[in-house]
Amino acid sequence: MTAATAHHESLIPRRVLPVLVAAQFAGTSLWFAVNAVMPDLQREFGWPATAVGSLTSALQFGFILGTLVFALLAIADRFPARAVFLVCALAGAACTVGAWAMVADYQALMGWRFATGFFLAGIYPVGMKIASQWYSRGLGAALGLLVGALVIGSASAHALRALSYALPWPTLMLGVAALAAAGGLMLYLLLPDAPGAVARVTTLQWRALGTLLSDAKVRSSVLGYFGHMWELYTVWVLMPLILASRLEGTALSWAAFALLGSGALGCIAGGQMAQRWGSARVAGVQLALSGLCCVVAPWAMEAPDLLFYGWLLIWGITVAGDSPQFSTLTARNAPAQAVGSVLTLTNSIGFAISIVSILLFVQLSTVMSLGLLLPALALGPVLGLLALRPLVKAEHRP
Repeated sequence: MTAATAHHESLIPRRVLPVLVAAQFAGTSLWFAVNAVMPDLQREFGWPATAVGSLTSALQFGFILGTLVFALLAIADRFPARAVFLVCALAGAACTVGAWAMVADYQALMGWRFATGFFLAGIYPVGMKIASQWYSRGLGAALGLLVGALVIGSASAHALRALSYALPWPTLMLGVAALAAAGGLMLYLLLPDAPGAVARVTTLQWRALGTLLSDAKVRSSVLGYFGHMWELYTVWVLMPLILASRLEGTALSWAAFALLGSGALGCIAGGQMAQRWGSARVAGVQLALSGLCCVVAPWAMEAPDLLFYGWLLIWGITVAGDSPQFSTLTARNAPAQAVGSVLTLTNSIGFAISIVSILLFVQLSTVMSLGLLLPALALGPVLGLLALRPLVKAEHRP
């Protein structure tokens, strides 16, 4: 850490990280806003059980398209990142209001969720870019908090589902929309542009995007992230099914919220440890532990309650905890003028991989027991660890 870097980070206003984290949580709460009220909607409109999967996939596809468009057009690097975040938070909130207004029309609801996913491309990766502008040496810790906010926001769907027995579903949907809009306004109004931020580019950064393949360091972190994404969202989707072997109703929803939300602990603790041991080593350890959780599934599914829930807790913590360190490694090694675009394109490909994994494992779960199926998720962590080896070795060198 140079003296100039230390001096710069000592001057960062204390409000920067709390505002970033709160805005990221508020903006990404849009992700599962409809999922949280699906039981109510299914009862009211007679939709099939598969509706929640279709609506989730619609949003994921929207996010993939959005991140691809944002990356290819260099939106996050050509325009002020704070303004992009604000516009997308307001647009995502408006889409959720539109979903509420047209909720009885299933096809229209699919369209609104697709659009919500598109605008989330200007929230999640753009928030990481803003963090990378403010922090350098402490980026791993900062992104640990940011991704931790995303994890809690994603897991909150299960808490909202538990609360929905007491709250009407329109209140929940409109409340999430208002929260996202407030997050965008808060970030825009309370955070100035980072001092010394790289000047915005005026041309498309095709060569910079090509570093995903051409630059060994970027390629290593990106491929490791892809292995992580093969596992992450599929675990999140299957977690309620795993818990359903022992729980039901409100107890299941609260357990799912706690176990998936525990990933925030892995993100935050990993961010702190990365400052001492390095982001690659921390990401590698967490990826190895989550992969081990996949492998022991046949025994853990049949274990006594204490071991069963302990297994799920370790899995919940580690399956998400490596994510911010992969983003940290990519942000540090990507061309400075195109960090936003490289992160966004990486997200796009990673979420495409997650959809393939989700569709495959959800389909297989209808014909196979989860105990026999879950070990196959370890393929992602194994390949991710192999890709990450050069960066881990580099951190071991004096």
